[in-house]
Amino acid sequence: MEENGIGKIDMTILNLYPFEATVAKGAAFEQCIENIDIGGPSMLRSTAKNHAFTTIVTSPDQYEEVKKCMEENNGGTTLEMRKRFAARAFSLSAAYDSAIAGWFTKELGESTDVVTRVYKPEFPLKYGCNPHQKPAGILSLLNSDLPFTVLNGTPGYINLLDAANAWLLVKELREATGLAAASSFKHVSPAGAAVAVPLKDVECAAYEVTPDAAAKLTPSALAYLRARNADPMCSFGDFAAVSDLVDEDTALILKKEVSDGIVAPGYTPEALEILKAKKGGKFIVLEAKADFKPDSVEYREVYGMTFSQQRNDIVITKEHMTQKVVTKGGADALTEDAIRDMIVASICVKYTQSNSVGFAKDGMMVGVGAGQQSRVDCVKLAGRKVKTWYLRQHPKVLGLQFVE
Repeated sequence: MEENGIGKIDMTILNLYPFEATVAKGAAFEQCIENIDIGGPSMLRSTAKNHAFTTIVTSPDQYEEVKKCMEENNGGTTLEMRKRFAARAFSLSAAYDSAIAGWFTKELGESTDVVTRVYKPEFPLKYGCNPHQKPAGILSLLNSDLPFTVLNGTPGYINLLDAANAWLLVKELREATGLAAASSFKHVSPAGAAVAVPLKDVECAAYEVTPDAAAKLTPSALAYLRARNADPMCSFGDFAAVSDLVDEDTALILKKEVSDGIVAPGYTPEALEILKAKKGGKFIVLEAKADFKPDSVEYREVYGMTFSQQRNDIVITKEHMTQKVVTKGGADALTEDAIRDMIVASICVKYTQSNSVGFAKDGMMVGVGAGQQSRVDCVKLAGRKVKTWYLRQHPKVLGLQFVE
């Protein structure tokens, strides 16, 4: 190298063969084997080990930081940065080898001896479930994206748990019914969930919207209006989710309600401006990524134990509602509206903390009993909420005169 005027190598920039992407595409065994990098990991590890003198760069998202550091240090890099990049390189190496080992073992039909999951910190959280639980943060699997993009506000620990479950609920409702769907979440259980079914006049009166105004509501707005009015008291300070594009109508309903945030697949410019101004600019707006695909197996760490299980990825459909019907007359006795409401209730309860019981009517939940040790208490709690929902539509209640 010296004879040819080549100086010592002080930086290695590399991307490993796309093994995981090749497997994800369903490639043949032989092609997956060909996409196992050999030289790349060797250069990665040797450069990382020699970080006192060399810099290892393993991802395009590091390029700007490297460039800036070199500009500020006369073409060189700092030891602090080299250490950080070396740590990330070893994490990448561990994750890469773990993915290969896991895939290879699965191909053999055996359980893997070791599972390695490498996480990348994305952003810190103010605190965890409680104010004293610090530090707290959100991480993503290395080389994987988060399911949401934060468009406004600063989400908290419970906010994101609500967002994940609320989004999955409305996404599945949309797929199962073909109707725009919405949910209203509080503390990882739905206070309400609904699909876009036109309001009756008595419902308009109870939900404080005129029949003419209700008839003009967009499907997204109609679905959220129903979801919010399943249990307005429990929806106070909710996290909302909408299956379709959030438009101005939906944003205007949210504007007047006490709510922490919303997740949806997209927003019109007008709706986004309205929502960004809510809560003095602190209203949380998340955009769900349509192409996000979670792993089939999910993990959870509790008190030194790591639990793993197949994701609850069963998509509830009309067929599930008609397979075993004990009602007199069987499946033939079920109306399309009844089947729709059964789907709404089933998907809602799927994302409600156990034990749980739910009642649905007219495309919306009218009573959700969540998180009780006794199923009897769940029924009582849900039934009490149904009673309140009906009472709001009683002529004497609707006729009450309030002081201006």
